[in-house]
Amino acid sequence: MQKSFKEEKATLYVVSTPIGNLKDITYRAVEILSQVDLILAEDTRTSSVLLSHYHINKPLLSYHEFNKAEQEERIIKLLEEGKHIALISDAGTPGISDPGYEIIKKVIETGFYVVAIPGASAILSALVTSGLIIQPFTFIGFLPRKQQDQITYLSPYINRRETLIIYESPQRIDKTLKILYETLGNRNISIARELTKAFETIIRTDLEEAVTMEMNPKGEYVIVIEGSIETEKPLLDVKTHYLTLIEEGYPSKEAMKIVAKKHEISKNDVYKIVKID
Repeated sequence: MQKSFKEEKATLYVVSTPIGNLKDITYRAVEILSQVDLILAEDTRTSSVLLSHYHINKPLLSYHEFNKAEQEERIIKLLEEGKHIALISDAGTPGISDPGYEIIKKVIETGFYVVAIPGASAILSALVTSGLIIQPFTFIGFLPRKQQDQITYLSPYINRRETLIIYESPQRIDKTLKILYETLGNRNISIARELTKAFETIIRTDLEEAVTMEMNPKGEYVIVIEGSIETEKPLLDVKTHYLTLIEEGYPSKEAMKIVAKKHEISKNDVYKIVKID
C-alpha cells in the first residue's frame, strides 16, 4: 500500500508536460520539477527548452527506448540513496507511447513510490474535440509498421462499439488512413494535428473522404475513429440459425456453441433465446 503523502519515501514523479503550448503545464508540475534531485528526459535537448522557459535548473539524465536497460540500475541506485526523481517525456504524460512504463514498473517492484503529476494529454484533447462518442474509448497508440501486421492488429476492433484513438506520424498518415478504411469500413473520424500549437488543425470527416484528402506532412496526428455502428442481430436470426443446425443433425450443445461463436454472444444467451416460445 502506497500512502503517497503520509509516509516519506524516495519517489519517482511521473510529470506530464505540454504537448505543444508551453503554457499548458500545471503549477504543481513546475514545483515538483524544481524540487527533485534529478529529471529523466526522453530527449534532453527538447526538455531543456521547457525547463529553461520556467527557470528550472536541475540535472538531466537521458532515458529513452535505446538506453532504458542500462539506465535502470542507475536510477534504482539513486532512489536507494534517497533521491527524488522526475520522469518526463518529450510531450504529454510519460509511459504513453514511450518507454516510461518500464522504469515505472521497476520502481514499483523495487518498493519505491510512484506519484503522478497530471497534465496535458493529446489523447483526451483529441477525443473531447472530435464530436464523437467520448466514452467508452480505447487508446490503441501507434500501429505496427508493416501493412499485414496493421490489419492483424486492427481486426479485433472491427466489431467493437467504443471510440478508437490512434497516434500516427505525418510520414505514414496517408497509408494508415487507407488501412483503416479498408479494414474498418467507412466511419466518422476526427483527425487532429499540432494540438495546442499555432497551426492546430482538426478535420472532422469520414474515412471514405479522408483517404482522398492531402494531409499536411508536418506535425504529429491523433486519429479518433467512431466505433462499430452495426445494429444488433435480431433474436430471430439466432433462433433460426440454431433450429437449422438441429434439423441438420447437430446435437443441441454443439449447435449452441456454433451459434454463439457466429453471433458473438455467449452460449447462455443462445440458450435463453432459443427457449423463447
